[in-house]
Amino acid sequence: MAIIAETAPPAGALTNAADERVDHAFICDYVSNGAKVLDVGCEDGTLLSRLLKERAVDGRGIEISQRRVNECVARGLFVVQGDADADLKNYPDDAFDYVILSQTIQATKKPKEVVSELLRIGRKAIVSFPNFGHWRVRFSLLFTGRMPVTRTLPEPWYETQNIHFCTIRDFVMMVEELGAHVEAEAAFSSRGRRLEAVENLTLTNMFASQAVFVLCR
Repeated sequence: MAIIAETAPPAGALTNAADERVDHAFICDYVSNGAKVLDVGCEDGTLLSRLLKERAVDGRGIEISQRRVNECVARGLFVVQGDADADLKNYPDDAFDYVILSQTIQATKKPKEVVSELLRIGRKAIVSFPNFGHWRVRFSLLFTGRMPVTRTLPEPWYETQNIHFCTIRDFVMMVEELGAHVEAEAAFSSRGRRLEAVENLTLTNMFASQAVFVLCR
């Protein structure tokens, strides 16, 4: 897809520098009412709470941090402690309508295996991630010779939990290797605006700050 314009963020999206989560808005718009959902790496349960409120989903979560699991439970959410790299294998095939991995894939040890597991246990997998191919990232590396710090990559390299940065092109190639299909996709600028696009992956990879993909087998 090729970027031709920016549109305003989806209704309800957070687009300021501190807490931009336009991926959450896209996901909430996409998930069907009453669906069975697993949010992998659900953090403090913000997305899960929103899905429960707006879509009345049958929602579950898995989170590696015990502190955040406690926060989720305190909010009345059904969340257990677990590691995406190790514990998804414990779920049966087709256990959920949607399995969500929101801004987490870059923090996994084996992202390809994790996405494969998402597709096994869910009818559809929704994955969002920061795009390391964005032009600001490229310019930062080119002109400063240092790892970039941006809105979607806010921590310095020595503090980030991210271990596997990828670009949109990298992700698309991995999906092809898995034999999966892209059912829907969205790309967003660094200002949180959705990019209208046609089929040109090169330009999207250059101008999108983050992306969301809906995958199916």
